Amino acid sequence: MSILNDISEALQKGRAKVVSQLVTQALEEGVAPADILNDGLLVGMNAVGEKFQKNEVFVPEVLIAARAMNAGSTVLKPYLAESGVEPLGRVCVGTVEGDLHDIGKNLVKMMLEGKGIEVIDLGIDVSAEKFVTTAIEQNCGVICCSALLTTTMNVMKDVVEKAKEMGVRDKVKIMVGGAPVTQSFCDQIGADAYTSDAASCADKAAEFLIAMRDGTAA
Repeated sequence: MSILNDISEALQKGRAKVVSQLVTQALEEGVAPADILNDGLLVGMNAVGEKFQKNEVFVPEVLIAARAMNAGSTVLKPYLAESGVEPLGRVCVGTVEGDLHDIGKNLVKMMLEGKGIEVIDLGIDVSAEKFVTTAIEQNCGVICCSALLTTTMNVMKDVVEKAKEMGVRDKVKIMVGGAPVTQSFCDQIGADAYTSDAASCADKAAEFLIAMRDGTAA
C-alpha cells in the first residue's frame, strides 16, 4: 500500500510533521492501526537501524528519524489500544550507577521502540537493585545495561547477582553494552548477551522477547 511506503520513507528522512499527517490520513482511509505500525513506522525505523549498522547514517540522522517515529506513534497510540494491539514485550534500560552518559542508552531506547517494544527508561546512574526491582514490578522480559566508563562496568555484574538474589535470573534476560564492554566481559559476569551497537541490541532483545512469548529458547 503506497501510503504505508510514504510513511516509511518520510520517517527515514526524519520528516516528523509529514509522518503525523500521513498516519492521520491512513487512519481516515481505514488502514488498520497494526498495519500502519508494522508496515509503515516499524519498516522505516528498521531501515534506519540497518543503515546505522552499516555506517550509512549516523547518530544525528537516527535521532531525527526517532523523532519522526515518536510523532507518528503519538497519533497512532490511542487507535492501537482500541484495536488491542500489544507491544512485542517490555524492556527496562538504563546507564549503570556512577555513570552519567546517556547518548548510547538513548539510541538503544529508540531502536527498541523501533522494533515495537515498550521501553521503561530508568535514565542514568541506575543501581543494580533498581534495574531488577523495575524488571519485576513492570514485568520486563529484558534488562539492558549501558556503561561508558571502565570504572562502572562492574555494576553490570551486580545486576546479574541481584537478579539471582531476588529469584528472577531465569525469568529476565540481561543485556550489556557500551564502549568498554566486550563479549568476554559479558561471559565473565554471566550476562545473557553483549551487543556492540544500538541496532544489534534491539534485534537481540526482540529475539529474546519473541522466544519468551512463544515459549522457545533464544
